[in-house]
Amino acid sequence: MKIAIPTEQGCVAQHFGRCPEYTLVEIAEGKVASQEVIPSPGHQPGFLPGYLAERGVTCIITGGAGRRAIDLFNQNNIEVIIGITGPVEQAVEDYLAGKLTSRDSLCERGQGRGSGEPGPGGHGCN
Repeated sequence: MKIAIPTEQGCVAQHFGRCPEYTLVEIAEGKVASQEVIPSPGHQPGFLPGYLAERGVTCIITGGAGRRAIDLFNQNNIEVIIGITGPVEQAVEDYLAGKLTSRDSLCERGQGRGSGEPGPGGHGCN
């Protein structure tokens, strides 16, 4: 299984489509087998779900995502867990421990920066 996490300054970004990079985590036998950080290919409506599905992603963990994006991820058989904050490593640990559940989306339309600058309220590592 492979997880994609929008990443900003080492933390889970507030908006999946508007972040500077993604952390891709390969899980095997209930443990992290590998991890890589890739630059964001940019925010293009409808692009990321297919792009990540082609890379083998089956789950995303994010602070937030729009309703249309969530529907597109689901159509690509990608589980969406939203409302998550904090360091990427903690999110992965919590996922492996079965502690992550979706909450309310943390992003609002037009809020994302995609430039590496923290949005309102910081970068999610509060």
